[in-house]
Amino acid sequence: MAMAWPLAFFLFLLSQSLSPSPSQPILLPPPHPVARPAMVLPLFSPSNNSSITFPNTSRRLLRSNYNSSHPSARMRLYDDLLSRGYYTTRLWIGTPPQKFALIVDTGSTVTYVPCSTCENCGTHQDPKFQPEMSSTYQPVKCSLDCNCDQDRDQCIYERQYAEMSVTSGVLAEDVISFGNLSELLPQRTVFGCETEETGDLYRQHADGIIGLGRGDLSIVDQLVYKGVLSDSFSLCYGGMDVGGGAMVLGGISAPSDMVFSYSDPTRSPYYNIQLKEIHVAGKKLGLNPSIFDGKFGTVLDSGTTYAYLPEKVFAAFKDAIMKELNSLKQIRGPVASYKDICFSGVSSDVSQLSKKFPTVELVFGDQQKLLLSPENYLFRHSKVEGAYCLGIFQNGVDPTTLLGGIVVRNTLVTYDREHSKIGFWKTNCSELWKRLHVTGAQSPSPSSSSGKDHSTFEMPPTSAPDGTPYYALPGDIEIGAISLDIALSVNYTYLRPRLVELLEFMAKELDVNGSQVHLLDFSSEGNSSLVRWAIVPSRSATYISNVTALNIISRLAEHRVTIPEAFGNYQLVQWEVKPSLTQTWWQQHYLGALMSVIMLIIVGLLASGIWLWRRRQQRFVLYQSVNGTAREHELQPLQS
Repeated sequence: MAMAWPLAFFLFLLSQSLSPSPSQPILLPPPHPVARPAMVLPLFSPSNNSSITFPNTSRRLLRSNYNSSHPSARMRLYDDLLSRGYYTTRLWIGTPPQKFALIVDTGSTVTYVPCSTCENCGTHQDPKFQPEMSSTYQPVKCSLDCNCDQDRDQCIYERQYAEMSVTSGVLAEDVISFGNLSELLPQRTVFGCETEETGDLYRQHADGIIGLGRGDLSIVDQLVYKGVLSDSFSLCYGGMDVGGGAMVLGGISAPSDMVFSYSDPTRSPYYNIQLKEIHVAGKKLGLNPSIFDGKFGTVLDSGTTYAYLPEKVFAAFKDAIMKELNSLKQIRGPVASYKDICFSGVSSDVSQLSKKFPTVELVFGDQQKLLLSPENYLFRHSKVEGAYCLGIFQNGVDPTTLLGGIVVRNTLVTYDREHSKIGFWKTNCSELWKRLHVTGAQSPSPSSSSGKDHSTFEMPPTSAPDGTPYYALPGDIEIGAISLDIALSVNYTYLRPRLVELLEFMAKELDVNGSQVHLLDFSSEGNSSLVRWAIVPSRSATYISNVTALNIISRLAEHRVTIPEAFGNYQLVQWEVKPSLTQTWWQQHYLGALMSVIMLIIVGLLASGIWLWRRRQQRFVLYQSVNGTAREHELQPLQS
């Protein structure tokens, strides 16, 4: 049932009064050098000159008729929390579908991608969205329900984030698809077609953001309003050194031992929980529970990398941790200008961390406890092997408690918006995805926080308008090279002297000759490394067949290539095939022709040299005395 427009507008104004003012910097200190807090808590301004959009305000977004029979969108998470600073998922927009890598962010509402008309957008993972190439694209026309462009023609949006990045653009509607493992069919939704971006948004590798927060533009709210999705979604971030994970839009069956906390939708614009206590090694921090309720309360934000505590909470937490680590040596952090709290003398094996570092418990309002293992508050030191640093920091003078992605690594987090609660369940998120992508699979059992990602590589939806598979090659071409970007969960210093060995293993596993494998680039990605390499045709061939190329790409993407454990886990970040250039007879045989020309030149020079030598021999005659017999035709010089 739709609410009247005046009531909707009143709720809009109320929501703006709960939002922070741009004059009040919130939540985060300057971005941390190891992995920045990504896309955190957008700043809003309710002034008349702002660019806040509130389209279709007359609709009622949150429904009470929860229906477990609704289909869900099961989607894979990519990247790694510390190497990138965020997790991404894949969405396809338009007809035919265009693929994008979007940061998963529960702290914002707008889902946006760079538009082809954007002149101030950075270079990201995928090409910009081309509206003119989509037969189902439609701009959102200017109305009283949104902010409009200067021509009063189209709705616009603008968002500024706590790290001072800004995104702005126009609002549009198109078909959005969720992958071929999704039960949810492609849906028409409103999204942002970005025309300008600044700051970290400009520099990031990901294309844009998928906003999962509360609000009309949220993709969750739109799908719930359409009646195609239950009012719930879940995220499961991979553990330390693993990366990846799973996301489910829609309801799932909660495990019987899932821990819940009440989440008050009126408390703040963000997802909050009722945190009351923190225990370190079983000992309660001597703090008043009200300290966790300052300003926005305790906020759970998937787009933030680390955790940030109010000043007094952080001091108590740090002291409690330090008391438990007498046997470890405190060392400097990876960046000297930042006073990270780091410790050395620890095993590189993540499963052994609990022998050195204490457990931490978050206690909620109903006394339910969420157990945090060391990987939920530590990150690897990028320069010292066997060293770790605290991934929990002081939140400046801001009294808000902000829990980022590090706190929920290897934890299934269910945002049950229908029942105003958030659930937590410790599990292996890589294994969770492995089972979630099987239709009808039961809820997975808890497992250790270690393990490799054996998940299936996600392809675009078969139900998308043109049905183009992810592995589809660009037409019937002769492939001259396959470019591959591989991320590995080992640091730059360790991997660099072993690159040749790694590529030899890759060549062997992919059944190609070692001479076909060429290293293109090698760079550091936080605690991980990114290797760009290429496979070219063998010396006896002029191109790589499509069958061979698809086999190579699919085996890497689906983790069917085995490499030694010393190289950690790998992830195919992106791939590209390059066509073989059409060659003339001269291009194909230039080497042989060049050698022939060189031989002819050498033979010519030798022949010329011999002829000149003989000529000089013929012309060389010893002089005779004046009185001697001389040839008639030859004059002798007079001797003085």
